[in-house]
Amino acid sequence: MNRFALLLALLPIAAHSQVVRTEEQSVRVVKVVEGLEHPWCVAWLPDGRMLITEREGRLRIVKDGKLEPKPVEGVPDVVARGQAGLFDVAPHPRFSENGLVYLAYTARGEGGIGTDLARGRLVGGRLEDVQVIFRETPKANTSLQFGGRIVFDGKGHVFLTLGDLGQMQRAQRPDDDAGSVIRLNEDGSVPKDNPFVGRAGWRPEKYDLGHRNMQGAALDPRTGELWTHEHGPQGGDEINVIRAGRNYGWPVITYGVHYGTGTKIGEGTHKEGMEQPLYYWVPSIAPSGMAFYTGDKYPKWKGDLFVGALKAEILVRLRLEGEKVVKEERMLKGAIGRIRDVRVGPDGLIYLLTDESRGVLVRLEPAS
Repeated sequence: MNRFALLLALLPIAAHSQVVRTEEQSVRVVKVVEGLEHPWCVAWLPDGRMLITEREGRLRIVKDGKLEPKPVEGVPDVVARGQAGLFDVAPHPRFSENGLVYLAYTARGEGGIGTDLARGRLVGGRLEDVQVIFRETPKANTSLQFGGRIVFDGKGHVFLTLGDLGQMQRAQRPDDDAGSVIRLNEDGSVPKDNPFVGRAGWRPEKYDLGHRNMQGAALDPRTGELWTHEHGPQGGDEINVIRAGRNYGWPVITYGVHYGTGTKIGEGTHKEGMEQPLYYWVPSIAPSGMAFYTGDKYPKWKGDLFVGALKAEILVRLRLEGEKVVKEERMLKGAIGRIRDVRVGPDGLIYLLTDESRGVLVRLEPAS
């Protein structure tokens, strides 16, 4: 090995970077953590540590920029097959007081598997006092379309997104959790003001219905409303603003078609009583991860919505005017791979996770 190669090998990961030009500014793509196995989510603790989930069922800690070698102990049993596994991790908004961490993951139950929600206290490198506060009902013998994003609304509630488990008609059933946003109190109890509480035949934890597979969710910082995006079939990936009791149409209406054959699904793209998406993609980009930019490191991107894409291997930037998308920019095409998660860190920088067998966490830094 020559002296230059040796010096390069000794440099920290953060020094290995590339500069990418976007429409409004250049960014430096910096590797922060490498060697992750199909990572799904990254979240920050108040002391600066990061939590990263790996789909196989491991919760990892990153401290001072380094991946702790030993996964967190005490994680609930996770079923990892196909698209199933460990999904989101979300520290409680008052983590500094209670130490609570919430996990969305695929769990076994009567009839098969589904997405459950658990919480436990993070003590050192272990979860203690773990409680399952929600179990998706009914379960299914499947390996597809589990949703799995967690969002706190800042008002004492937690949202969980659920897919249709690959059984599309379930998304329209009132007595079925699949294909819905679930809204709970932070202890897992059902809020009394949920839209279907007290309605015969309806599951009270449901906040809406008619979704296929929501893998992105974030609160609009201007309004406090929940936005989600979801995978369509072949075409028809959607962004929706989630409102209580609404029906978002799947599989009765969709802008997508059946895989391979291209044949029609449902009744078309519109139907009375069913919501239209705020925005959609044809062909599909396979979106995953979503964040509003609220920091100050990229002034020209203030208020924009960022969406990662798996199939397209891009980061999408959407310029908004209220609830209307007025501009789309596609960046980082093929630069880092399949983007699974998009987050804005406490430092105001954008972080991305790649869904690969040797996945990476990268940071976007402004570059001149």
